[in-house]
Amino acid sequence: MTSALVVYASITGNNEEVAEIVNEELKKLKVNSTLKEISITNADEFENVDICVVCPYTYGEGDLPEEGMDFYEDLPTLNLKGKVFGCAGSGDTYYEEFATAVDDFANAFIKAGAQKGAENLKIDLAVDENDLKNIINFTKELVATFEKVK
Repeated sequence: MTSALVVYASITGNNEEVAEIVNEELKKLKVNSTLKEISITNADEFENVDICVVCPYTYGEGDLPEEGMDFYEDLPTLNLKGKVFGCAGSGDTYYEEFATAVDDFANAFIKAGAQKGAENLKIDLAVDENDLKNIINFTKELVATFEKVK
């Protein structure tokens, strides 16, 4: 069975919601998926799954989640060849650096050798009906990409 780990960092709860939806949608697609908060997760746990997902928040002027800095710094040092990844996160379009942590984590996955399974998904604040459709499509793309590469 295909396995996944969905890791999130959230202050307002918006990214936790995004991660919960991704996790549930993966399960609907018959993926053995686990949801974990970033501060209690080691990046090397991605070595034990097929699909890797991070849902981070962006703080201030494009800063990464402080509680996830060790995780972020460890991520590009891993060997994630054969793994598929996706990054999705909520941000606030009020800020010039809108949801840039999503892109930063995606770049870290690429350095680790993982294959991008879906385009980075950025959501303005809380999930609305259109965002829900985008999250469902994002999740389907992750699984479809994994099915092609396995």
